[in-house]
Amino acid sequence: MTATLIAFAVLFALMFWGVPIGFAMGLVGAVGFATFVGWQPTGAMVGQIVTDNVFNYGFSLLPLFVLMGNLITNAKMSDELYAASYAVLGHLRGGLAMSTIVACGGFSAVCGSSMATAATMARVAYPQMRRYGYSDGLASASIAAGGTLGILIPPSVIMVIYGFMTDTDIGKLFVAGIIPGAVGILFYLAAVWASVTLRPGSAPPGEAMSWREKLRAVRGVAGVASLFAVVMIGIYGGIFTPSEAAGIGATGAFLIALARRTLTWKTLATTLVETARTSSMMFIVLFGALIFSNFVNIAGTPASLAASMSQLSVSPIVIVLIICAIYLVLGCMLESLSMMLLTIPIFYPIVRALGFDMVWFGIIVVVVIEISLITPPVGMNVFVLKAILPDVPVAAMFRGLVPFIVADIVRLALLIFVPAISLVLPSLMR
Repeated sequence: MTATLIAFAVLFALMFWGVPIGFAMGLVGAVGFATFVGWQPTGAMVGQIVTDNVFNYGFSLLPLFVLMGNLITNAKMSDELYAASYAVLGHLRGGLAMSTIVACGGFSAVCGSSMATAATMARVAYPQMRRYGYSDGLASASIAAGGTLGILIPPSVIMVIYGFMTDTDIGKLFVAGIIPGAVGILFYLAAVWASVTLRPGSAPPGEAMSWREKLRAVRGVAGVASLFAVVMIGIYGGIFTPSEAAGIGATGAFLIALARRTLTWKTLATTLVETARTSSMMFIVLFGALIFSNFVNIAGTPASLAASMSQLSVSPIVIVLIICAIYLVLGCMLESLSMMLLTIPIFYPIVRALGFDMVWFGIIVVVVIEISLITPPVGMNVFVLKAILPDVPVAAMFRGLVPFIVADIVRLALLIFVPAISLVLPSLMR
């Protein structure tokens, strides 16, 4: 246990000095592993991790889903999603913010990244909300909170990494995120309603549309809806594997971008380079996390923590609540992906030993990470928006996020105490 604490202290120091997290975890994990077994076995372990995972067919879905999200963004589908949501909800008080939440949910279904969702919708939705007189706090908060849905509604890059680290079925993780994602959208809509009820001046109603205009706007999202349906029905029905679904999704996104004539040789090259850069970064981080995980395991930390928690004489669900509380505290200091990669090697053996379903725990972890994306002082979605909206104060963004954070806490409690919300769809999969 002492060795693990020293390793974490060194790791945080390296991260503070600007060392990329993947390299920092790999370095600390390799040195720590070597102190127990020697350098020659450590070199073999590192080489085995890299070789096994580079040639792992299952890993192909990671760059393919990233490519699908980039192609969808290039096809400007976010505009159609927002237009359809606005057509249905825009006439309500706070309707533009509600439209943003729904559009973020739709974009998340084909993106897989929270920060990409927030950045894309900021460019689409914020100018409209400012034009109609929305307060900076509510406008930015609805985008930041809606963006967090990107890692819960499948396909999700975070779920893919969690699945590989815990050897959990990625298809079941994807399907398990559908209902909690829908619940998240409903809770965020309730947060917008509460905000405009308490402060009516923060969100005047928008313009009403005729039924013909609404139908025309809704028809514009047929491409996104069809792509999501093909991917998820294929996985849910056992027609193809998640890796095959990623290939089909990327191909569908490519064809949609071609049909919309938004794809040129220049934009295609940019999209492919961005996909390669993002995927390479994720693989380096994942390799570093696996090396660090091996060190944590050989140091006996999970077994030591499990023994300590078993002496607490409390029910297993209380242990899960303690883990969630730790995540919420860490979320105020660490970036979301870093937090997951550092803690999963320690927590998932404990949760598995307690007899909990690892698909259910994966959803809980993702929801807690969602909360960390919008909590101060390290709310990554907030700082993404700050880069795009430099004239909006960060303090105003965080104030506007308070109702959304409360909604997230309530949703987290609901998912913990009613596991069926997450597990009903995976239990019906073929």
